[in-house]
Amino acid sequence: MKRLMAMMLLAMFSVGMLSACNTTKGFGQDVEKVGDKIEDAADDTGGTDPK
Repeated sequence: MKRLMAMMLLAMFSVGMLSACNTTKGFGQDVEKVGDKIEDAADDTGGTDPK
């Protein structure tokens, strides 16, 4: 019974970790898009021009 319970916990943990990889990847893409928008806004206002 302990072995069955351990296998079930391992399976649930594995599924959780695999689904978290996609979530993390998507979050990283969202953060990158926000960074691009901030950079574009800074370019539009001239905030990145060295004087």
